[in-house]
Amino acid sequence: MEQKKTELSILIPVYNTVCVNFVRQLQQQAELTGIDYEIIVADDASSLQHCVEENRQIGKLPHCQYLMKEVNTGAAATRNFLAQQSRYQWLLFLDCDMQLPNEQFITRYLASMSAPVINGGLSIGGDTRLLRSNLRYRYEKAEEPNHTPQQRQQRPYQSFRSTNFLIRRDIMLDHPFDERFRRSGYEDVFFGKQLRQHQIAITHIDNPLLMTDYEANADYVSKMERSLHTLHQFRQELRGYSRLLTLADGIHIEAVRCFLAFLHRILAPMERRNLCGKHPNLTLFKLYRLGYYLNII
Repeated sequence: MEQKKTELSILIPVYNTVCVNFVRQLQQQAELTGIDYEIIVADDASSLQHCVEENRQIGKLPHCQYLMKEVNTGAAATRNFLAQQSRYQWLLFLDCDMQLPNEQFITRYLASMSAPVINGGLSIGGDTRLLRSNLRYRYEKAEEPNHTPQQRQQRPYQSFRSTNFLIRRDIMLDHPFDERFRRSGYEDVFFGKQLRQHQIAITHIDNPLLMTDYEANADYVSKMERSLHTLHQFRQELRGYSRLLTLADGIHIEAVRCFLAFLHRILAPMERRNLCGKHPNLTLFKLYRLGYYLNII
């Protein structure tokens, strides 16, 4: 018999982002459900003081807490911290720079089947006229058709993302995020692998958060470069869970690998100018990522 979800901890890690309106919308939705709930926002030692000051309003909302960490430890450790601070059976982890697409977001999670881990997904939005030149938007929008609930469910562990997921508290405490992942990227990919190793089922449903905020092209390229260093650092653990890693490992001829790495060193300034400019090319972006990774090796 399906067990009804009657209590929920909504947990949001934040860094240098104002998320008061997002939390207020979540609080209003949760209030209408009649369940026992709490919303906890953990600030990972933000460096922008105006974000901290505005976010302090969160602590004044009913059932809401705003916790400040003194030292920046990264998203993985912050999610573990939030789980430890929570008190209810079900934990809903959400990224802070998102929007709610509808008024049934919380209700849909509460009505979902009681799989131990439920991934809601991500929807890509925003004004297409304004975002046509934005690399992050163009990349995410191009990839969106590959991440429907049905497609994610075909490879449930490889498709896990921490942007928007529900998990039982006991499972989260028993299988926390690996806190070695200090820099951005791939901590959620490794978490998906851990769930598979422990035979903990993941169900993918159609209950996305909406992304409408996209960093500048140069910032996104720098973020991507940092994540590739993380991928290289944990390449042994992440094999089979990264398409880029699979592609790089598939180049078995050393001369070809060396040539591609050399070509990147020659062309990287030109490629980066394109990616950071007003007309970024997605094919060039994929080639840049591969070449950059091969040069880390």
